[in-house]
Amino acid sequence: MSDDELERSPVVANRAMNRERALTGVNSYARELGLDPAQWLLDRPELGSWLDLCSGEGLALTAAAGRLPAATVLTGVDLVGPIGLRRVAPNVRLIVASLADWAPRQPYDLITCVHGLHYIGDKLGLLGRAAGWLSPDGLFLAQLDPASLRRVDGRSLARPGLAALRAAGFEYQPRRHLLTLRGRRSVRLPFDYLGADTTAGPTYTGQPAVASYYG
Repeated sequence: MSDDELERSPVVANRAMNRERALTGVNSYARELGLDPAQWLLDRPELGSWLDLCSGEGLALTAAAGRLPAATVLTGVDLVGPIGLRRVAPNVRLIVASLADWAPRQPYDLITCVHGLHYIGDKLGLLGRAAGWLSPDGLFLAQLDPASLRRVDGRSLARPGLAALRAAGFEYQPRRHLLTLRGRRSVRLPFDYLGADTTAGPTYTGQPAVASYYG
């Protein structure tokens, strides 16, 4: 299906997996990423910035704002955005947009996508674009299920997909399904996005997800 159809599908538009995830604790960004984003920014020698893709209710960004200098730039992007009215700190900006064509106006020191890639159509395309959104010494972190990468005939694209990502500078931790990239760079992956499938079944999380097809 196309991106428009994908984003209207129940699997994507009505997902609840990441909406209530906190900054730290049991169900948190710190647990999923292996680092506390607020502490990571505090440990930087200069004022940092954080872009959270598929940010849900923005709870993690709001919690981080209470621990960081008021001038820290904290941005969240989500297809649905916060449900209902929610008070956020002045330096937290929550954007409702499709990541199929959205792009930031500035580089970020930290970019995260906690379990959000499971619901993106062109996963590899977003990863390639996000690499160019980092600051020169920035850090990108996201969960990726390689099994969701498919060839047009349905065969797995996991091995060549991961090989291309590693050749571009990404690192992948299989046990945690965690993809990382350090430092801004231009990335062009050798695959053409063809479309997505919301009926491919659950990812390793057990939740329904999106399979992405490439030629």
